Amino acid sequence: MNRVWRQDLAWAGVILGAGLLLGLMQHWELVHKSWQGELAPLLSQVRDQRRAEQFQGVKTVNLAQAYALFQQGSLFIDARPPDEFHELHVPKSLNITPDMVEAGLAEKVAGLARDREIVVYCGQVSCDLALKVAEKLQSLEFTRVTAFMGGFRAWDEAGYPADTGK
Repeated sequence: MNRVWRQDLAWAGVILGAGLLLGLMQHWELVHKSWQGELAPLLSQVRDQRRAEQFQGVKTVNLAQAYALFQQGSLFIDARPPDEFHELHVPKSLNITPDMVEAGLAEKVAGLARDREIVVYCGQVSCDLALKVAEKLQSLEFTRVTAFMGGFRAWDEAGYPADTGK
C-alpha cells in the first residue's frame, strides 16, 4: 500500500512539473515582462486597445476635464454598485449601474434633455462600467455623453467634492 501511494505521488509530481513547464513555455513573454517590471504597462496598453475597439463611439475625459465639466454643472452618473455610491460619490450624481441599464433607464432619465452634458464614472481606471453605461445612454440618443476614465478613486484622491447618502 505504501509503495502505491509513493508511486501515485511521484506521478502527480511529474504531471504538476509538466504542467508548470508547459505553462511557462506558453506564457513566457508575460513571465519575462513580469520579471522585468514591464507587465503592468503592457496590460494597461492591451486594456486601452480593447476599450478603443469595443467602445469606439464613447468620448472619454481625464480628471481635469471631468472637474471642469462638474464646475459647469454637468450631470454626473455613477456606474458603481449602489453600496459604493451611497458610501461616497460626486455631489448631485445619479446612480445608474449597467444592471439598471439592462433593466431599462426610463424612470432615471425620463426628464433629462437628450443634449444635456453627462459624465459617467465608475470606481477606478481599470473599470469598464462607465463606458458601458455611456454607450447605452448614447444608444438612447443622448448626444453629449462622456466617460471619465480616472474613476471615483482619482476624483477622491484629488480632493474634489464628494457626498454621502443619496
